[in-house]
Amino acid sequence: MWTADEIALLCYEHYGIRLPKKGKPEPNHEWTLLAAVVKIQSPADQDCDTPDKPAQVTKEVVSMGTGTKCIGQSKMRKSGDILNDSHAEVIARRSFQRYLLHQLQLAATLKEDSIFVPGTQKGLWKLRRDLFFVFFSSHTPCGDASIIPMLEFEDQPCCPVIRDWASSSSVEASSNLEAPGNERKCEDLDSPVTKKMRLEPMTAAREVTNGATHHQSFGKQESGPISPGINSCNLTVEGLAAVTRIAPGSAKVIDVYRTGAKCVPGEAGDSRKLGAAFHQVGLLRVKPGRGDRTRSMSCSDKMARWNVLGCQGALLMHFLEEPIYLSAVVIGKCPYSQEAMQRALTGRCQNVSALPKGFGVQELKILQSDLLFEQSRCAVQAKRADSPGRLVPCGAAISWSAVPEQPLDVTANGFPQGTTKKTIGSLQARSQISKVELFRSFQKLLSRIARDKWPDSLR
Repeated sequence: MWTADEIALLCYEHYGIRLPKKGKPEPNHEWTLLAAVVKIQSPADQDCDTPDKPAQVTKEVVSMGTGTKCIGQSKMRKSGDILNDSHAEVIARRSFQRYLLHQLQLAATLKEDSIFVPGTQKGLWKLRRDLFFVFFSSHTPCGDASIIPMLEFEDQPCCPVIRDWASSSSVEASSNLEAPGNERKCEDLDSPVTKKMRLEPMTAAREVTNGATHHQSFGKQESGPISPGINSCNLTVEGLAAVTRIAPGSAKVIDVYRTGAKCVPGEAGDSRKLGAAFHQVGLLRVKPGRGDRTRSMSCSDKMARWNVLGCQGALLMHFLEEPIYLSAVVIGKCPYSQEAMQRALTGRCQNVSALPKGFGVQELKILQSDLLFEQSRCAVQAKRADSPGRLVPCGAAISWSAVPEQPLDVTANGFPQGTTKKTIGSLQARSQISKVELFRSFQKLLSRIARDKWPDSLR
């Protein structure tokens, strides 16, 4: 048994203890986003799991990432020595691939216990059956999952209102609410509509027991790393495409939170009409760039792809009998809609077909924690009050993997922090999770395995 709050708290504690000060936001001036992969090990004796005494599982963070930035297409390099996308979710997943490579090396060389066991085919491995992975993100993924309805209703899924707009009698939607630049916003804290919304504190705890999801509502939670009066209620809005109609419970959808992610060029686009019809949902999107357009797909699109193709990547798949899928996604306290998350990560992939054997659209548990990340934009803005200066996203990204050698990696603008123009192209100017370094790790794995034990795909 585990809960969404347990996963969030584990990740927040890991961030505070295992990650260095270098690369973290400057207090009261910068914010960042956090993502991680948590390994869950089920008890060996499943019979001990009863309603009176639920089984205790072992939880361990195996990869973590922070970051909000993405480079423009003009800065991309064919050599693969730069990180194109440094959003926290992507950093955590690439760090997870590094962890998987290390675990495969342990399995293949028979040196230590590994998460992998031999598969049925020569040279192939598979994940132990008592293990599964949960993905955590402190914020909803950018793109489709962040197109969240706003209801004409007291409890809004938004960040704290800093200024008092409640005295205004009208609520008007702005046609220019998208976040400029290549940093992620708290989708969209500074919009006039968001500021005018009234908040009521409320919490929701979600517990996973024996594969079932239960929702319970409680009063304001006192425990946790930070608990300002921010509502993260779970909206139930059917048919966001028809956003102007009356929602269940007589709560009318009056607008949607904007996402800065842009529709893929040449495909269907947003209507950009005032109010709730601004966005078209379910579309593929690229992350925004300040002047220089990016070529990186939104985190919503990437996570949807992982739920079909797995998180391991093409190189690791040479050694695996089946893909490595996430069993659940947990989102921290932030603007949130269960329907938007399900649509973005699983719903729009239901018609995907003609996949290779072993691949398919997975059933994915999607839960929200009531614990707020203390260095999120919402939390920092709530604490800084009238502090001088503008609140900005942290320019650095931190990668951490559960590996023995160089587990930490701090980057800025796609290169290790401190890289100069003169050193670009050298070994010192490569992130441990860049394409070229992950490929070098794969080559190292091959070198430690006898050629006659290689899988057929590499012969």
